[in-house]
Order: sequence, then C-alpha cells, then structure tokens
Amino acid sequence: MAVAPKSPVQSANRLPLLYGAIGVVLGVLLTLGAIAGTKWWRANHTPDKVFLAKNRSSDKSIVETASGLQYKVLTAGKGPKPVDSDVAWIMYEGKLTDGTTFDKSPQPVPMKVGEPVPGFSEGLKLMPKGSKYRFWIKPSLAYGDKAVGPIPANSILVFDVDLLEFMPESVLIEKQRQMQMQGGAPDAAPQPAPAHK
Repeated sequence: MAVAPKSPVQSANRLPLLYGAIGVVLGVLLTLGAIAGTKWWRANHTPDKVFLAKNRSSDKSIVETASGLQYKVLTAGKGPKPVDSDVAWIMYEGKLTDGTTFDKSPQPVPMKVGEPVPGFSEGLKLMPKGSKYRFWIKPSLAYGDKAVGPIPANSILVFDVDLLEFMPESVLIEKQRQMQMQGGAPDAAPQPAPAHK
C-alpha cells in the first residue's frame, strides 16, 4: 500500500508549533538563568565583598590569605611566629570600616593565640615578634551575622596589632607557679618589651 506524501501545507502548519515550543523552552531557560544570576550577583556583591575587593585592589601591599583574611605589614618583625597554644602580649586597636573605634588596648594585654575570633587568630600566627600588622577581617572570620556590643552584624573588623612578645602557655603557667612559690603575685606575667612607635 502506498503512502501519500505529506502536503507542503501540512508541514508548514507544524513549523509555528515547533517555533513556539522552542520559544517556550528558551524562555524558561532564560528565566532560570536570570534567577540563578541574580542569586549569584547578590551573594557575590554584598557590601563586605565589595569593600574587600576594592580594598585589595587599592593597595598592592595588601595580602589576602586563602581564607579571605586581608593584612598589611606596617612594621616587619623577625624570628618565629606564635602558634595556637601560645600566649601573646599585644597592643591593638579595632575599628569598623567607617573608622569608628570599638576597642583599644590601653596597655599590652595577654591573649591566647588560638582563642580570639578566627581571623584575628589567623593574623596573629602570621606575625613575627616585634611586628605591627593591619588586618581586615571579613564577617565570616569574625562575628558573622551577629551583632556584638558596638559591632553591627556582618561587619568587617579592621585591627592594627603590635605583637610585643609570646610564649607557650605551659611556660607561662610554670613561671606563674614559680612566682607564686616565691611570694610573687599569682597572676604575674612576664613584662613584654615596650611598644614601638
């Protein structure tokens, strides 16, 4: 039995349907792409990310670590660097990106290197004794979306830090124990070197 060929009129009637279906598929794909693109744009263009990208590109001496911590060496030190189990004596000033100071040490303060906010701890471990660094700590390495005291949620923290001295916590505890046995103050700690200007 012979099959009659389709008339050109029947094939022509199907083209608009095919074009319409292609148009619908393209429309759906473009809409999904726009939604994904908008989400990507919002995720990658938050105020903190915009600030840090501009900060990094504005000064070639600013270094960014794999975690996203940015730092600048203001005064280079020499020698070993502290580790998490050390206690460091530091002078510091913490500011927001608008220049508002939220904390400042009036004198050298001891700090367990592995205990402050993750970005601060990471920064301390980059510093040799006698150095002064500036850190820009992104929210995910600081307090994230929590407001803490005068620090608003999602804040970049800017710290100027002088690392005056550090030692293993076990050595410090032993020195304090010895001082206690000799009649010294129980919380006595070694005096760090004077801060440099």
